[in-house]
Amino acid sequence: MPAPLFHLYAGVLGLIFGSFLNVVIHRLPLGRSIVLPRSRCPFCDGDIHFLHNIPVLSFLALRGRCGRCRAPISWRYPLVELATGGLFVACAVRFGLTAEAAIGALFCLLMLALAMIDADHYLLPDKITLPGVILGLTLQPWLPRTTFLEAVAGTLIGAGGLILTINFWYWLRDEEGMGMGDVNMLALVGAFLGWEGVAITLFTSALAGAVTGLALVMTGKLNLRSKLPFGTFLAAGGVVALLWGDQIAAYYREILLL
Repeated sequence: MPAPLFHLYAGVLGLIFGSFLNVVIHRLPLGRSIVLPRSRCPFCDGDIHFLHNIPVLSFLALRGRCGRCRAPISWRYPLVELATGGLFVACAVRFGLTAEAAIGALFCLLMLALAMIDADHYLLPDKITLPGVILGLTLQPWLPRTTFLEAVAGTLIGAGGLILTINFWYWLRDEEGMGMGDVNMLALVGAFLGWEGVAITLFTSALAGAVTGLALVMTGKLNLRSKLPFGTFLAAGGVVALLWGDQIAAYYREILLL
């Protein structure tokens, strides 16, 4: 398959999966089925016609409004679809027409779902993280960058390291800084990307979280005791580790050797 055609196919597939991901993000934290009933308008509760449910295009054609009651639809829905499509294309470009590209796209789906749910509810559902750990370990034979033992080590280091951090923070401040959802999410990252992926994810997410938190405090939108959805930053760090982890790890190995 010519590369441009493959990238286009990956992007379209990502838009379709992004549409379903919106359902998962909305329903899963509420304990509702992600399969039934079919997509409905949250305002008039009417079924959404399949022509009104085409990713991005329907939103633009309807000018961001429900096709039945004309209630406004959040820009977030097409943005999630576009983000998913973009991540699928990034995996296609990075890994080519391989099983690793498909697994990378799956990993991005998990990261994006967890990021959005945590941003909304400060929640990282076990229904995503724990099956994600099993999936990551099961799919290791098709991931040439890591071995099964490295994935197991990544899972244990990811979970264990964060548990130690949580306990240290509780001892230092007598308050919870993170929850077990963050632990399970980092174990998921380790199951897919190994211990090096965990290290890159944790460093990147901690840096991004610190910079974001400082910026929000300086602008008066948060105070020093406010909480941030750390899972959202873990997701960003996981995607960075997936797409550029090899280059980052090689760079630090070179520094250590020098």
